Amino acid sequence: MKPHGLFCPNILSFISSLLLLSHGVALAAENHENFLKCLSLQSDTISEVLYTQNNSSYSSVLKASIQNLVFSTPENPKPLFIITPFHVSEIQAAIKCSKKNGLQIRVRSGGHDHEGLSSISDVPFIIIDLINFNEISVDVEERTAWVESGATVGQLNYRIAEKSQNLLAVPVGTCPTVGVGGHFSGGGIGALMRKYGTAADHIVDAHMIDIKGRFLNRESMGEDLFWAIRGGGGASFGIIVSWKINLVSVPSTVTVFAVPRTLEQNATKLLNKWQYIEDRVHEDLFIIAILFRENSTMVSLFTSLFLGGVDRLLRLMQDSFPELGLTKEDCREMTFVESIVYLDGFEAIRESINVDVLLGRSFFRPFTGKIDYLTEPIPEEAFQGIYDIFFEQDQKTNGRLVFFPYGGKITEISESEIPYPHRAGNIYTLLYYAEWGQEAIDEAHQRHVNMLKQLFNYMTPYVTKNPRTAYINYRDLDIGRNNKFGPTSVQEAGVWGKKYFKNNFYRLVHVKTMVDPENFFRNEQSIPPFNLVKDEL
Repeated sequence: MKPHGLFCPNILSFISSLLLLSHGVALAAENHENFLKCLSLQSDTISEVLYTQNNSSYSSVLKASIQNLVFSTPENPKPLFIITPFHVSEIQAAIKCSKKNGLQIRVRSGGHDHEGLSSISDVPFIIIDLINFNEISVDVEERTAWVESGATVGQLNYRIAEKSQNLLAVPVGTCPTVGVGGHFSGGGIGALMRKYGTAADHIVDAHMIDIKGRFLNRESMGEDLFWAIRGGGGASFGIIVSWKINLVSVPSTVTVFAVPRTLEQNATKLLNKWQYIEDRVHEDLFIIAILFRENSTMVSLFTSLFLGGVDRLLRLMQDSFPELGLTKEDCREMTFVESIVYLDGFEAIRESINVDVLLGRSFFRPFTGKIDYLTEPIPEEAFQGIYDIFFEQDQKTNGRLVFFPYGGKITEISESEIPYPHRAGNIYTLLYYAEWGQEAIDEAHQRHVNMLKQLFNYMTPYVTKNPRTAYINYRDLDIGRNNKFGPTSVQEAGVWGKKYFKNNFYRLVHVKTMVDPENFFRNEQSIPPFNLVKDEL
């Protein structure tokens, strides 16, 4: 007589798996309890800024800084704990106790990560949300500012304008709700980059906490680590809590415009001409082209920041881009800080500009994006293929291409000066971007991702090659990721790392190996340390 099926090997294996799972759950619960005990021993104040999943405020605190709503749906992994520190000692305690209890740390400053890596993880993790690290101190006489990582770039320029009577600024990006911590540590490109380079080019000091819990400044961290955190992605090396940055001069009056042109108004030829002049015009002039579909036509919207008055702008445009037909009526003079609001939402702005909106943090919309760099213009005839992809989509799928000009100061700085390497030879950056309403987020997300991938694939012949370069602040896991289990070799990580950092990737690996050899600070695209088992000497 055969044994009863209950005792077949498959069933025994299943029971064994259940026992292991039960043991794992119990072990995890014990680790979580040990983590909380560890925190209480390390910090007297951390209980006031600690949120467990049983806390009534947990959900609201979690969602408060997830700016990309794609990563706020119930299906996304949740942190075991959230810490919103006010003091460095609370961060030091979180690092020590996370390391001791096998928890990963995700650090959040503004919450705009394109892949949500500041808010989600596939392994047990906590979030350290720096929203309370938001102080800004401006020294007009020294022309510097200290800013904490949880402040936004909009708040930073607001306070600088307030203190300097609109005569100083920081060269940061055009989305004012982005957090300083992520923006600075990834490089930070924006509307002043042709005049002054990236944000990270102007960082002169920083305060951070390393794997050993030490509070470091530029002198104590050393020049290699200081180099790495200015464009190499700070999350690989520790937690940067504040930055000192040199301020730059802006005139009391700047001029902006936003001029749309449809296919029937020669949009293709105008966009083609833009490719040949945008990186060669005066460095005071920054002209973006935004391409999108509107009903049955395509629109190319030319929007600009000029560091000066309208009369000088018109002369420069007449010399360099007369085909656009810019008139004085198309232009508006304003302060630089007002131009930040204008460039962020020019379509909704009418008569007055309220700069107080820069003090807010709300973005909260689903979005997705990719990026490319170009070293030569797209052939004019190739634009038709782009249009075809737009017209293939249904009316609910609203992507756009943003042509971001290069030239000027950003291309004059050496590729190896900081980790951000995209300098001489590039003529513009191409952003693939889409955002949509909050209904049916998952379904809409997939539609927009598919559209952007179609555009991205179509552009393959026209963009940089070997590698096809990318920008860490436009994070893209499609270009590669670290191993989920086990160490990642330098060669494996180089698949994505060289796209972000080119040859600077290897120096970043060297720094990582020195400061975090056990790879505690890690994520899907963190710099790996050199591994004696996986990497050849």
